[in-house]
Amino acid sequence: MRVLIVEDHAKMAGLIRRGLRKEGMAVDVATNGEDALWRAQATEYDAIILDLMLPGIDGFEVCGRLRADGVWSPILMLTARDAVRDRVTGLDQGADDYLTKPFSYAELLARLRALMRRGAVERPPELRVGDLRLDPARRQAWRGETEIQLSAKEFSILETFMRRPGEVLSRFQLLEHAWDYDYENRSNVVDSYIRLLRRKIDRPFGVESIETVRGAGYRLREKAGR
Repeated sequence: MRVLIVEDHAKMAGLIRRGLRKEGMAVDVATNGEDALWRAQATEYDAIILDLMLPGIDGFEVCGRLRADGVWSPILMLTARDAVRDRVTGLDQGADDYLTKPFSYAELLARLRALMRRGAVERPPELRVGDLRLDPARRQAWRGETEIQLSAKEFSILETFMRRPGEVLSRFQLLEHAWDYDYENRSNVVDSYIRLLRRKIDRPFGVESIETVRGAGYRLREKAGR
C-alpha cells in the first residue's frame, strides 16, 4: 500500500510516516499543495492524508483540483479547524473522511484502513451530461457557461436525471427521488415539473434534452437534439 502525506509541519509528517512505515506501507511526503498535486497526478496512491492548512494552495483547493483532474484516491483530511462549516466544505470538495487535530494515531490508522478497503471510487463533484453541468453541493446548474436558476424541486429532478443519463425514468421513480413519503402520490405533478424544467434547461438554448417516452416516463438524452 502506498500513501501520500500532505503536511507542512515536519514533525507531524515524520511521526505519521514512521508509524505507517511500521505498518509496512510505502509513504511519500509533500509539504505544500503544488507538490501534492504533482505527486498525486504522477502516482496512483492507495490513500492520501491531506492537511487543510498548507502554504500557498490550501487543502480544500488541492482536494477539489485532484477530483476535477480525475484523481480518485481516497482522501483523509486533517485539520486543527473543527468548525462544522470547514468539515462540510472539505467533504463537498471530495474528501472521504475528516479527522480533527489533535488526534489519536490509532484512530488515524483505523480510518485509513477503512478508506483503503473501500478503494478509489469515481465520485465527480460535478455531474455532466453533454453541455449540462450540475454541482449538487453548491446547488448550481449550467448549460454551457450559462447558469440556470432552478427551484429546489426542479434541481432535485434534474439531479435524478443526471445521475442516470440515457435511462428511462418512470413518474413513480421521479416522485420517489424528489418527494418524501408524506406527499400525495400523484403523477401529474411530475409532468408539471418536467414542463417547467424544459422551459429553463432546453427552450432558451434551442435544444431538446428531456425526452418523453410514451407509456414509460422520461429520459435525459446524453446528447441533446435540436
